[in-house]
This record gives sequence, C-alpha cells and structure tokens, in this order.
Amino acid sequence: MSLTNASPLEAAQAAKSASHVLATLPASARNDALTAIHAGLTEARDEILAANARDLEVARLAAEHGQLSQSLVSRLDLGKKGKWEDMLKGILDVRDLEDPVGKVTLRTRLDDGLDLTRVTCPIGVLLIIFEARPEVIANIASLAVKSGNAAILKGGKESTESFVAISTVISAALEKTRVPNGAIQLVTTRDVIPQLLDLDQYIDLVIPRGSNELVRYIKSTTKIPVLGHADGLCSIFLERSADAKMAADVIIDSKTSYPAACNSVETLLVQGPALESQFPVVAGALIAKGVVLRCDAKSKAALANKLSPDLSAKIEDAGDADYDTEFLSLTLAVKTVDGLDEAIGHINAHGSKHTDAILTSSPELAEQFMSSVDSAGVYWNASTRMADGMRYGFGTEVGISTNKIHSRGPVGLEGLMIYKYQIRGQGQVTAAYGEGEGKKRFKHERLPL
Repeated sequence: MSLTNASPLEAAQAAKSASHVLATLPASARNDALTAIHAGLTEARDEILAANARDLEVARLAAEHGQLSQSLVSRLDLGKKGKWEDMLKGILDVRDLEDPVGKVTLRTRLDDGLDLTRVTCPIGVLLIIFEARPEVIANIASLAVKSGNAAILKGGKESTESFVAISTVISAALEKTRVPNGAIQLVTTRDVIPQLLDLDQYIDLVIPRGSNELVRYIKSTTKIPVLGHADGLCSIFLERSADAKMAADVIIDSKTSYPAACNSVETLLVQGPALESQFPVVAGALIAKGVVLRCDAKSKAALANKLSPDLSAKIEDAGDADYDTEFLSLTLAVKTVDGLDEAIGHINAHGSKHTDAILTSSPELAEQFMSSVDSAGVYWNASTRMADGMRYGFGTEVGISTNKIHSRGPVGLEGLMIYKYQIRGQGQVTAAYGEGEGKKRFKHERLPL
C-alpha cells in the first residue's frame, strides 16, 4: 500500500498500471500478501488502537458541538464490540477462500477447432471513498488483493490518525510481497474527491462507504459506475402467527445490537391481529432496552392497557416522515397493516431495497414475502443484522449494494469480479459461416466445465 500525496491523476495512472500486474499474479502470491498484512496488523495493534483513540477524542468533541453525528462516532470506534478482532479474522477468511480469478463459467464448441470460454477476471481499479470506518482499509485491501483488483482509498478527516496508522503497517507488509506498491493506495491529499470522480478512463468502479449525503453526492457527480446504497431503511413485518418470544428476540437484535448500522431495523410493521398478542411482548422488550417507539394510533392504543404507565409514557406518536427515516439510533417507527399485501406494498414504496424480514410461522406467507419484496436481502424469521459479508461467509465485504445490476447485498469477492470471453481457433473467419451453398453452420455445443 502506498500512502500517497500524489495528484489524483498520478494515483489513478499508477493504480491502473499496477492492476495489470496484480491481475496476473498467482493465487499463492496474493495469499502470501494477505498473510503478511494480517501479521503486520496483529503486531501493531496497540499503536493502531492508540491512533484510533485520538481520532475518537476529536470526534466526540465535534459531536458535542453538533458538528458530527453520534452514529458516525460509533462507526469510528475500532475497539468496539470486537471490531478489531473481526477485522483481523476477515483478512484470513478472505485469504482462505477459493481463488475467484480465472474460473471458467462457460464452455461452448462453436465449431470443430473453435472453442469459446468465459472466464472470471478482476474489474480493474476500484475507488473507495469512506467516512469514519477505519476497518474499511483492511477490508478493502484484503478483498482487492485476493480478487486481483487495484484500489484507491480516500478516507474522511475524522479517521485520519487511524487510517494513516493502518496504512503504514499494510504498506510495510506489502513491501515484502509480490503485490505492486501502487496496487493499493491511500490518498492523503485533501479535497481531491471531485478530481478522482472525474477519472473514468482509469477508475472502473466507485464504492462509497458513509453517510446518505456522501453516497448521493457521489452518485450524482460521476460517470464511473457506483456500487453501494444511500439508505439502510430496513423493515420487519410481524405477522399474526409468529411466535412472540422469537419475534421479540429477532426484533431486539435487529434494532439494538448496533443501532448505527445500515442493516438495523427502522420500521416495524404489525398485522392488526398481532397488536393484542405478540406486539405487547415485543414492545415491552424493546422499551426495556431503551428503544423509543414511534407508534401509529392503532399500535399505540393496543399498548395502552398492556404496558405499565411508566412504559406507556415512553411511546411517542409517529408522523408520516418517520416511515421514511433511517434513525440510526434507538428509535423505531411502528405501523399497523392489514396483512401481507399491505406490508409488501409499504416496504416496496418506503424501503431502501436493503434488507427486510417477515416473522411468521407460515411457510407460504414467508415465501410470498421473500419473492415479492424488492430488496437485496429478504429474510424469514431472522435478524436484519445478518446482512453482512462475514456472516454470509464472504470473509468480509467492500460494502452493501442495493443496485439492480452486477451485484446486490453484501459484496465480497464475487462482486468484485467480471468476466471475459476467450476464443481458441485455427484460423476460422466469419465469412465461412451462414446459410447457402458452401457455408458452414455453428455447432454451439455446450461443453462440460
């Protein structure tokens, strides 16, 4: 990794050149680089966490003065909830995955001595623009190296100490490997994002990791394809047949395990008959965990006689805007729906196509929900927090995509690959094929992989 203050153009040109080398390295060389990165970060743990603590101190002061959101501060903390351990584990998990480069996915005999194959290959040069999340550097570096992609990283000023510390360690580790120095670059020059977003002749994909404002800005100001999501507005539909305890456990985890995460649930849709049975159990458990419920009139009325006055006093009235809000905090909007069709309609109209779930004992309703909801992740009786590359077995992720093309959901190695077609022939020309006398016809014979 190069910690560079080069111009955006110079960084992009170096990355493009390095990508051609990296894409041809054997899997053993790329795996050796990940082993070196893991060892270097493990040894430098105390120094990196100390740097992160300095970033956190500045960020908390900024948050106290209203200059930074609490959710961003939470994402900055590298020592929180096993984040450091997960980061290191992700490097080895990625290393141990099957090599994604050069896999044959199609073989067709066009004619005798004329064979077509389709093989996987890297995208090329990735530009990752991120806020706060210092672990992104290790995640991206690991996935990029393993997948044969070069990567340019540009972090926000709130995580400067952390990403400089991490990058310095990764750079030193890669110096001992066959991975070109320019293959992974951290740009330290300030105010260069507009210039980077203009370099579509060198950069092949932009991956934003940060606030809604950041993602929307990037999507509106570049010709380069963008992989990511602007919002994480996830919903859970509580259907009348769901087990109350299971529902409470799933919703509690979805909301409280990491409220600032993009896969945290923000809207709870409750079927009318469940208001008198499952919902009070769920609501009581949520309030006990410090969650503020913003309820519509029906769901609020259902709790009036079910909860103690102290708990009922913590329920707020919901407004229309609450069902379009990504709170990223211990606040949950609650809405009553008649049934499955209304729940699906609400999610498709108000959700962000990230991750949504149904809690039900009916397989038929669950399957209908999962086929009808237009989201990257649709779950039955499982926490929305499952939307994660590590939990999916991808090792780690470069981000979560709600795109309709290329890749959706948590994006790991597979999402960083495209493919090329190769033909091996013996001098064949198109003029020899067609209809009529003396012309040949293509065989189009599918061959085993």
